Amino acid sequence: MGILRKEIVPRSYQLAIAQSALQKGNTLVVLPTGMGKTLIAFLVVAERIGLGRVVFLAPTKPLVQQHHKSFLEAADFPPEDAALITGEIAPKKRQGLWQKRICFSTPQSFKNDILAGRADASCSLCVIDEAHRAVGNYAYTFIASEVAKKGGMILGLTASPGGDRRRIQEIVDALGIQNIEIRTAYDADVAPYVKRLDIEHVKVPLGGRFSEVRRLLSAMLSEHAEHLSSMGFPPPLKSKKGLVELRARIMKASEKIRYGALSLYSTIFNLAHMLELIETQGLSTFLSYVQKLRAREETKARRRIFSDRRFAEALRLCKEAEEHPKMGKLLEIVSARGGEKILVFTQYRDQVKAIVEALRSKGVLAERFVGKKEGVTAEEQKRTIERFSKGEFDVMVATSIGEEGLDIPSVDTVVFFEPIPSEIRTIQRRGRAGRLKAGRVVVLMAEGTRDEAHFHSSRKKEERMRRIVGRMQAQFSRSMESPKANPPKRREEQKKLTDF
Repeated sequence: MGILRKEIVPRSYQLAIAQSALQKGNTLVVLPTGMGKTLIAFLVVAERIGLGRVVFLAPTKPLVQQHHKSFLEAADFPPEDAALITGEIAPKKRQGLWQKRICFSTPQSFKNDILAGRADASCSLCVIDEAHRAVGNYAYTFIASEVAKKGGMILGLTASPGGDRRRIQEIVDALGIQNIEIRTAYDADVAPYVKRLDIEHVKVPLGGRFSEVRRLLSAMLSEHAEHLSSMGFPPPLKSKKGLVELRARIMKASEKIRYGALSLYSTIFNLAHMLELIETQGLSTFLSYVQKLRAREETKARRRIFSDRRFAEALRLCKEAEEHPKMGKLLEIVSARGGEKILVFTQYRDQVKAIVEALRSKGVLAERFVGKKEGVTAEEQKRTIERFSKGEFDVMVATSIGEEGLDIPSVDTVVFFEPIPSEIRTIQRRGRAGRLKAGRVVVLMAEGTRDEAHFHSSRKKEERMRRIVGRMQAQFSRSMESPKANPPKRREEQKKLTDF
């Protein structure tokens, strides 16, 4: 196992995947959260580092710090030869750090330093963590291209590359993938290590006043959507992504109708967002958004909303309503599982605040876990995770910042305050429970709302992802077995992991 410490004992599937990557070249590893993707990377690093410098990339500074620390704990390796590189380090100093034997960095820092001539893309191995980000103009795509020019090997790691064939193919093409290794919790070599995970979907009735507010907002939205449709721009109200993309289409229209259509679009977009908040989030988050909208500059789009009697009636009903029924259910769940470590995920920062306040009002020790947009530094995030790990509080309420990669301690229960349509994020959220012991996942859904649609959407995408990646893995295997498609490998690529 080369540089890895003797007490590090890899699992059979980790050894098999590392062996496959070393034999077959650029590899995408798809493995559930908590199943040891990082150790697989370290196994490959241990074999490749003798051939030249290794670069280990991760999308955020805390995650880069975590990998740097984990490597030094797992490897018998001189700390002075392992560089931790971020944009906070002076450019001249970074230039020297890139000469170290292994460099841990964010992709943005590596890309910027390559472009500025402070770093060279040549390396024996480039590890790309959270490889599902390697699409579009993200820095991973540039780096992979530069590494390929210098003959370096790519190892991509992800819990989910997505449920769309074109997106997965884009990742494969961007990283120059020649081999895919996918495992699920049901595979024979992984199953013995998977802890039981009980998943419960809890449907909550929306309630009278919330349903009436929803009806009023829906009526307003439908009316303005019909008007925009008559101008040639039917808005896809059930798809937030489609609604965002509609604006680009309107911007290409003639000046004669563009401004009127954009004004209507703005009204529709705001109403659609408010409808989502009242359906899936809660009263305080909805009213917070209304307050922000009211504080904006007066426009025709804004006036359409605030001058409508239906909207005034909706606000009146909100004054009489209690919090969203899902909040009561969440408090019930937390109360019933006292003493456990619980991680609550929710979409919006305002909702994080509302949930923390509601929990504290019931005597629950709860803290928020949010990102830089809320003025929280990486060091503050680290301290919050450490306090959670030590048991200084029981419930951590997080936005998407808690989904990806960070070393959050194993929790007993993960609660989705709302389902999300992204299969990538669903898998990452779910993977936070049951890492070291049996765990539980609770998904709250408001009945008859987009919550249910988002739940079914993510489930279908996840099933599709497994089928697509499984087929692609088989295709790569067949092409590797074909004599014509399998030219003689370099000696180092044929190397077996005999030290394992």
